Amino acid sequence: MSKKPSQLKSRLHPRNKNIERYDLDALVKAIPSLKKFVTPNKYGDDSVAFSNPEAVKSLNKALLHYYYGIEHWDFPDENLTPPIPGRADYLHHLADVLREHNFGKIPTGAMITCFDIGTGASCIYPILGVTEYDWNFIASDIDPKSIASAEKIVAANPSLKGKVELKLQENPRDILFGIIPRESKIDLAMCNPPFHASVEDAEKGSIRKIQNLTGKEIEKATLNFAGKYSEMVTYGGEYKFIHNLIRESKTYAENCYWFSTLVSKQSNVKGIQKALRTADATEIKTIPMGTGNKSSRIIAWTFLSKEDQKEWKLQRWKSKSDQ
Repeated sequence: MSKKPSQLKSRLHPRNKNIERYDLDALVKAIPSLKKFVTPNKYGDDSVAFSNPEAVKSLNKALLHYYYGIEHWDFPDENLTPPIPGRADYLHHLADVLREHNFGKIPTGAMITCFDIGTGASCIYPILGVTEYDWNFIASDIDPKSIASAEKIVAANPSLKGKVELKLQENPRDILFGIIPRESKIDLAMCNPPFHASVEDAEKGSIRKIQNLTGKEIEKATLNFAGKYSEMVTYGGEYKFIHNLIRESKTYAENCYWFSTLVSKQSNVKGIQKALRTADATEIKTIPMGTGNKSSRIIAWTFLSKEDQKEWKLQRWKSKSDQ
């Protein structure tokens, strides 16, 4: 990556703090341990070896420190290291969805409660949502160790205290059930589902990824973003997981304004949209995203009628200054 900050990553959301090329000098100053992973690439520009899991984790730690003020962000090396720019884009696009339904103004602060499904050991979406928009978060995971790790991160960063409630999903077959009480009101639900259907699929995908990054043929991959089995693999892959989420979301139709999920595979989109129509979603949005050479998309849906949406906004999003 070039360290010239004038070069834009045009596929990122315009509010993304990482839309410019990484300023590696500034990032090394924020996290000095990053320096050992910075070397010139074939064009002579300073770059980080994205095929190296330790380098990737150090870079993302520096991004959080420098751009978001998060000084303490650590978790076991076996867990997935989330790429900050892509994760931030998801949040910004969801903020735009709220803005479209709130007279062109993004609702911020404690008036917004988000539910992060599968927060992981890094607690990344709550971190970004709190620091960017001051939203409150409920965050779940099926792994007790990931919940414990996320709790340590929240406790170590003053800006997150009182803003993030972490919950263990004790039944790994459930997504919303057992986490969201019937009386709860959630403005946004978000999810980055595990998208591989098997360990073999995950291994093949990682080999392709590393070969694309390095240009070298390899037989076995070391995951450059790390990741445990439960973070990357689920029975039936993302398609089955998202269908289960849609089924459960119908039960919570009046509890949540917007449900959403990332969809990695374009081939899954039509089937997911069909399932949402069958479930009687009143509005469905498909939002393209892209970071680097990777393309993805968000699918968001609501079951609320126009009248229910209006009532929701008046009761929850109308600030005192608007009254």
